[in-house]
Amino acid sequence: MNDFFKGVSYEDAEHINSITKLSFELRENRLQVLGRHGVSGEVQLKGAIIEGVVPEHPGYEDYLSASILNMAREAIRQDLNAYLKEL
Repeated sequence: MNDFFKGVSYEDAEHINSITKLSFELRENRLQVLGRHGVSGEVQLKGAIIEGVVPEHPGYEDYLSASILNMAREAIRQDLNAYLKEL
């Protein structure tokens, strides 16, 4: 098994760890929000709201929350990739 952090400073390793932890927490929170409505994605949730299967409130707020959590996670993943390339 390769040592991922070999040659990486302690500070950089801590930074990578904090970013990956935040990414994980965003993913899990998004899944929790979607799980309230028994769906696996924002598109499904929006469709369920439109069809009347899920009530508009709090369905739409949860749709927005899940979307924002997903966008934040993607932004963090891109930042992490850029950071790793710099190392």
